[in-house]
Amino acid sequence: MNQICSSMTARLVVGLSALLLAAQAMADTQLLRFPDVHGERVVFSYGGDLWSAPIDGGAAWRLTAHPGLELFPKFSPDGRWIAFTGQYGGDEQVYVMASSGGEPEQLTWYPAVGPLPPRCGYDNQVYGWTPEGDAVVFRSQRDAWGSSTARLFTVPRRGGMPEALPMPVSGAGTFTDDGEHVFYSPLFRDFRTWKRYEGGWAQDLWLFDLDADEARQITDHERTERDPMWIDGQGYFVSDRDGTLNLYRVDPDSGEIEQLTSHDEFDVRWASADSAGRIVYELGGRLRVFDTRERADSGIEITVPDDGINRRERVVDVSDQIHSARLSPTGKRVLFEARGDLFNVPVGEGVARNLTNRSSAHDREADWSPDGERIVFVSDAGGEEELYIVPTDGSEAPRALTSGNQTRFYDPRFSPEGEHVAVSDKDGYVYVVAADGDGELERVARDDGWRNRDYVWSPDGRWLAFSLTEDSGLRALHLYSVEEEETRRLSEGLFSEYQPAFSPDGDFLYFLADREFAPQISGREWNYATNRTTGIYGFILDASVDNPFAPEDAEEKGIGTGEDNGNGDNGGNGDNGDNGKDSETRIDFEGLSKRIVRVPVEAGNYMALSVADNGILFGESDAF
Repeated sequence: MNQICSSMTARLVVGLSALLLAAQAMADTQLLRFPDVHGERVVFSYGGDLWSAPIDGGAAWRLTAHPGLELFPKFSPDGRWIAFTGQYGGDEQVYVMASSGGEPEQLTWYPAVGPLPPRCGYDNQVYGWTPEGDAVVFRSQRDAWGSSTARLFTVPRRGGMPEALPMPVSGAGTFTDDGEHVFYSPLFRDFRTWKRYEGGWAQDLWLFDLDADEARQITDHERTERDPMWIDGQGYFVSDRDGTLNLYRVDPDSGEIEQLTSHDEFDVRWASADSAGRIVYELGGRLRVFDTRERADSGIEITVPDDGINRRERVVDVSDQIHSARLSPTGKRVLFEARGDLFNVPVGEGVARNLTNRSSAHDREADWSPDGERIVFVSDAGGEEELYIVPTDGSEAPRALTSGNQTRFYDPRFSPEGEHVAVSDKDGYVYVVAADGDGELERVARDDGWRNRDYVWSPDGRWLAFSLTEDSGLRALHLYSVEEEETRRLSEGLFSEYQPAFSPDGDFLYFLADREFAPQISGREWNYATNRTTGIYGFILDASVDNPFAPEDAEEKGIGTGEDNGNGDNGGNGDNGDNGKDSETRIDFEGLSKRIVRVPVEAGNYMALSVADNGILFGESDAF
């Protein structure tokens, strides 16, 4: 009896395991984008192809399979057709196909602009149809000088010349139900990643009267309003006025605005409506539908079937995907970042090591410790970006230096003695943290102008020099003491001073400064321009050190005075070195502002600075 029960138990366990695996295989798919809805179906882009699925959820079926991208699908008003942006010919053009699938028909032929950077989106982006369904609405850069000055066009469903809508510049837009107005945004920043942006590019929505040839503003908020939709005489849109992108409704007559959804974990993206009053949108990679008439919001569980090729473990050649490189302290090895992993590679023959070797994190922006035994880098392995330390031989797993971070880090740099790490973040803060992980991030300063990557350690690691943006927009030099945990300002900010670089002996802090102004007048516009404004300067940190660029004094000093007699013999004991100098960087702050020397090079367009034992290295660029 026990044997029978054991056998039955084993079969039951096997059966439950099989059901569990089947359930995992049928789990809803994420990364579904650019959805649209009509009747009982939704259409969307997944993996660069178009798919369709029941509005109640379930298995999706493929509509396209081209290696290029197929994006922004939109059902025609009668549901018979799908217009979309496709890359069948190499660039983006407008296509239309039967909603049940079939061969796409190309509607636009003017060469597209691109490839564009991700923040600029795509050319010939499809936004929908005219109310009668006889033409496709799309946004094109054919008459624009840049992505921000493109406009909306219509192109006949059966082919023909595109016709521009009368708005001179426009982003997303849609026709009202009667076709007499266009509900649109004059600005386009739909692909920007700026959260809670309140600058001059924050979008508002307008209503353009096609007969009167005039527009009036419908929404007015300091944050973003995008994805305009028109349902039953009301405007619908997406806004992040509450901190997260959510659905809203606006009455075009009274201006009354109502919030419809209250998502706080993910943004509502790429909302699109149909004539039945339903809005489909993307949230966290999944699709949801909001019924404006029933005031009901629900998720759609969609499974996109595939053979799992991209989930199979495989070896990938990443030699052509290197993002950064950094030589080891000895120059015998180099640290590469590629495809989210860190590689320790010999300059010549030897073994290449993958130090992080994982597909679940983005490991980047690494630096060698001065002894060459450790690597500090930035990673999002824990969900948020933190600093990590890993041995250069990969013998141990990476160890976190920070925790509880909620920002994006840049450029971690070991101090010369290896005890501290300097790093900056997206908000302009500059930090110092102990390299052994024993302590918290110490905020050194904040740059209100932009992300700050302009910092450098003194040779003894006791000081961190950096520049900060002033209220005037110019930059000034500052110095942070690790021991005193205090920041001092070195320059007055009357000129832009930046790119600090310590001399190896710690006696000088060199920097670039825009102090030369020789305006050039144009013979046509009668206006002035400046060029070659930057010179190289240096603070003499130790008051007892002489100016290395001072003019030679040929005055007779006399024999036996200890001064150079012109033959290289100073009459002394022959010790002309600095053997008695300690290894600390000594800074005499009193009178420091008066101990500035100029490196004897002509002013130019300089943009990089470094100091070696035998000279000063600097980079020069062409005029702006």
